[in-house]
Amino acid sequence: MIGDKIRELREQKNILLRQLAAQLDMDTALLSKMERGDRLFRKEDITKLAKIFHQSEDDLLTLWLADKILRTIDEDDHKEEALKLALNQIL
Repeated sequence: MIGDKIRELREQKNILLRQLAAQLDMDTALLSKMERGDRLFRKEDITKLAKIFHQSEDDLLTLWLADKILRTIDEDDHKEEALKLALNQIL
């Protein structure tokens, strides 16, 4: 989710992976893994990316958090019921 969005924004702006990695002060290979969804972005990375791409920080953080939640519950057999309970607590 968030990785796809960041790749899309980067490509729209014609920014090379290594250029964006330098702006984020991270290794190009790490950023590549993050875009592919193999690694999670840090929250502070999302804040920087919102500024770099002139995007809503809230929108990008929402995608980031959704990814984080999905990674946490992905393989669990009780994920649907757990999400329902959590949603009831939030609402």
